[in-house]
Amino acid sequence: MLNRAEIIIAGKKTIEEEIFEVQKLSERISESFADAVQLIANSNARVVVTGIGKSANIGAKIVATLNSTGTPATFMHAVDAIHGDLGIIQKNDVVIVISKSGNTPEIKVLVSLLKSLGNKIVAIVGNIDSTLAKQSDIVLDTTVEKEACPNNLAPTSSTTAQLIMGDALAVSLLKNNNFSEKDFAKFHPGGALGKKLYLRIEALAIENEKPAVDINDKIRKIILEISSKRLGATAVIENDKLVGIITDGDLRRMMERYKDVDPLTAREIMSKNPRTLDKNQLAVDAFKIMKDNNITQLLVTSEDKYFGVIHLHDILKEGIL
Repeated sequence: MLNRAEIIIAGKKTIEEEIFEVQKLSERISESFADAVQLIANSNARVVVTGIGKSANIGAKIVATLNSTGTPATFMHAVDAIHGDLGIIQKNDVVIVISKSGNTPEIKVLVSLLKSLGNKIVAIVGNIDSTLAKQSDIVLDTTVEKEACPNNLAPTSSTTAQLIMGDALAVSLLKNNNFSEKDFAKFHPGGALGKKLYLRIEALAIENEKPAVDINDKIRKIILEISSKRLGATAVIENDKLVGIITDGDLRRMMERYKDVDPLTAREIMSKNPRTLDKNQLAVDAFKIMKDNNITQLLVTSEDKYFGVIHLHDILKEGIL
């Protein structure tokens, strides 16, 4: 059994050996890589990724990356393909076949079937003299000299090389297609970046109470409104027009300034010309204003009419920061 120091050494050595192998990948990015990117970009169809064993696991991840970056893709296991799933492949689909050896029986059968269908084949393969490499239209070489496994058996460096080649394809396609942050957000609406780019104030404010008092309302009603709505503030309205805001802080300052607060009205307590945001603005914009001004809530408007309140906690709850 390894001691703690030996475990750390083994971990570091694995990483160093994989880095050594994948660093050589960039030397293999050549005209064939450009051919693969252009083939996929110009196909107006999907990418079907297939493989067997650990290469199949890598293929599933590459599919996820392609889909999330704007290149429609689907996964088909090589074994399933030769037992009925070949119907997944459509006429103009580009098929990426991933294999270290390129000579497994299932891959040989599958490549033969793909050739008969007439689909273009891109091989991500670790043996450029293999059946897969020779039968494919485009070959992306992911050869490694040695696995990080001390027995040179478990797929480690080879699968890392496959994964990186898949990422290189996805990112190159992303750039080729001018895939922007906004496009990315469309495919990740539940993620932090997606929310930053699409979540609007309206969606948050509409879930809150809508505290409001008249400019002539007395202090007791103001306190009850702020307390009952639980947002730490209330809008002040005069003739249906938003004219001010009263926050918890305003109430504290009022207590310090006045000995007798009972006669006070909203007019005498409120902060005039409050900062507001339109309901169609992004929640991330509201957060920036709150942060820059050291405040925890903002009034929201719709066509210059009072719409509601957004609180810092509403934004933090969405996890977009």
